[in-house]
Parts: sequence; C-alpha cells; structure tokens
Amino acid sequence: MERYFTSRWHEDLRLRVREFAEREVRPRIAEMEASRRVAHELSLLIARQGWIGVTIGKEYGGMGAGHLAKTIIIEELSRVSGAMGAMVQASQLGVAKIVHFGNERQKRTWLPRIAAGDCLPTIAVTEPQSGGHVLGMGSTAVRDGDEYVLNGRKVFVGNSHVGDLHGVVVRTGEGSKGLSAFLVEADRPGFSLAPQQPAMGLHGFSFGELIFDNCRVPAENLLGSEGQGLAVAYSSSVLYGRPNLTAVSLGIHQAVFEETTALCIERERYGAPLGAVNNIQLKLGRLKSRLMTARLAAYHAVHLLDQGLPCDAELMNAKFLNVESAIESAKDGMDIHAAAGLFTDRPMERYLRDAHHIYAPAGTSDIQLLRLGEMALGEAKGQWSERLADLVRTIPAQRREEQSEPLPLETVGHTG
Repeated sequence: MERYFTSRWHEDLRLRVREFAEREVRPRIAEMEASRRVAHELSLLIARQGWIGVTIGKEYGGMGAGHLAKTIIIEELSRVSGAMGAMVQASQLGVAKIVHFGNERQKRTWLPRIAAGDCLPTIAVTEPQSGGHVLGMGSTAVRDGDEYVLNGRKVFVGNSHVGDLHGVVVRTGEGSKGLSAFLVEADRPGFSLAPQQPAMGLHGFSFGELIFDNCRVPAENLLGSEGQGLAVAYSSSVLYGRPNLTAVSLGIHQAVFEETTALCIERERYGAPLGAVNNIQLKLGRLKSRLMTARLAAYHAVHLLDQGLPCDAELMNAKFLNVESAIESAKDGMDIHAAAGLFTDRPMERYLRDAHHIYAPAGTSDIQLLRLGEMALGEAKGQWSERLADLVRTIPAQRREEQSEPLPLETVGHTG
C-alpha cells in the first residue's frame, strides 16, 4: 500500500478546527440533546468559518484544499459533536453536484456563496417508497416552456431544515436515463418542509422531508443535461458521501476512545485504576487497534482521491470499516462504562446513538460489500473516481507554501 502523509498545514488545520469545536460547539451540546431542535445558528456559525468550501477551488472563493483536509475538518467536528460533523458532511455533499456537473454560470453563482458560509446546500435523492433503490423514485419534473414543474417528496435529506439550495434528483423520463437533477432554492413557491421528526441521535442535525407541489424552477437550474440525474446521485454518493460519512464515524470513534480511556484512568477498582484490570486492557487494546486501522483506511482512500487515482473500492471499504468499527468500539465502551454509560452525565450513550446514524446513508454495510464483491468479480461499470479525476484531483499548494517536509501520519498528535 502506498505510504501517505499529512502535512504541517493539515495539522494546523486540525488544531484550528479542534479549538473551534471545543470553544463553540461543546458548550451547546447539552441544549441540543435536551431540545432535539435543529441547531440553525450553530450551523451557520460553522459554515462561516469557510470549511464548507474546503474542496471548492480558490477561483470560486473556496479553500481548494481537497478531500484529506475535508476529512480532517469533519473528523474534528464529529469528535465533539456527531450532529455538527454530519451537518458539515451533508453540506459538502451538496457541493459535489455543483462541482461535478454545474456549468460555469451555476458555479459562479453558488460556489462563492457556499464557500463564504452564506448558503447551505443539500442533495435530495431518497424517497419514501424507494429507499436506496434510486431508479424506483417517482418524483417528477415536467418541462413547461422555460421552466420545469416539480412534484413529489424526498426523505432523509441531510440539512433539510437549514438548507438554502437543494440539489434534487427527479424523474424526467423512463428508465436509468430518465433521471435529471435540479437546483431548487428553498424560498421557491411550491416547495415546503414536513415537520422535523425527532430521531434517536444526531440531535441538532436535520435530515427530514422535502415536499414539491407544482414547484416551478427555471430551466437554467438544470444540472448538466436531462438524463444525467443518476450520474449526479451516484458520483456525489461515492466521491463525497462515502468519505464524508467515513470522517463522521472516525470522529465519533476517536471520541469513544478518549472517553473510555479517561474513565479507565480516573475510576478505581480493587485499589487500582480500572485500566489495570486485564480484561479491561484487552478491550482497550481492541478499541485502539480498530481506531488505528479505521484511520488508515479513511486517510488512504482520500489521499488517493486527492491524487486523482482510481479509488472507488477504497472509499467503499473505508465507509464500511469505519462505520462497523465505530459501532463496535462504542459497544465496547459501553461495556466498560457498564451502568454508568446509561446516564447522560457521560457522553457514551450519545456516541453509541450517533454512531448508528451513519450506517445507512450512502449505502449500508451490506451495500458496500455487494459493490466490493462486484469489483472483485470484474462486474463493476467503471469508477467515478476515474471518470471525474480531473475534478477531484487537488494540487497540494499548501505544501509548496509551507516549504517543509510533510509529517508522517504516525507522528501527528492522536491519542488513537
């Protein structure tokens, strides 16, 4: 496996995000957990740090820093709050459709606003009756002169209730070539939101339902051309959705490790720290091993993506491995906490709930394994990381600017 590195620039970015998360996000967690309301103001505050624009080119006002930098941002926010990490990952997923398929006018109109934190984008694909079966969707867009008229419903839309610009994939014809994607502003007549439903975890994040009732959008809001909706959905899911959700899982996993280790140091059993008990050390060892392996998979996949190299399999594997290992480690953490983990004065029960929320989006673990099996058999129909390599490749300008050697991954300041 190719060896990869994080630079001093990346580690400076990590420290900036971590400091912000500790100062601005952590004090708000108790209120988010108690109220379960969408944290709209905090979402905007995070967006205005410029981090939603991490993969947006500098020519459009973004950071132009690539997917490894994006992973670090989401990971560090998720280490403190899975909900706010999920908010950032969903917004950056909304960036993908414009970066990949937007024309120059659309890019000039929207990407600077997104990069500045003045617009939170989403992507809306899933429907109540079709779930992950994209081709089973029934929402429609019908051409009417210089406009399209949209009708239907979308569910599980990340940032549904804070989003300003929804990227909506709907049916304009029959079959796999009958899907198209549109940019729909949240203030358009005919667009509405269903009431936000409370969920098991990720309190403060919104992933709700969009309703289109004769919603008219200009034909110029079409992303790409008619019939490219499936490509918009799949490329966004593979190249942004999977690594973004990987990063959320990784941040939660890091938090689980830190919280569990702290308990084992501070709590005593038999006149010694809990961590001195052999079976507890074994559990901690498994947790640490999972975390190290999960981070290797996550960083390696996005490193390849930044290089413009084929890496669909690595992105799938990273999502599978990080989700599964974060859930398993959260269970082990709960075992070590025992009854103490059931109460909200410690965050373990929140970590376990939040970790489960990352399982389904961008494909469950079974979906990732099925796709990897197809690739093993040579049945995959190409790779999105290869098709869109020129759009995802990142020139690491920050390394040239810092004029210093990159840091090996194992030297950076992780406790995991």
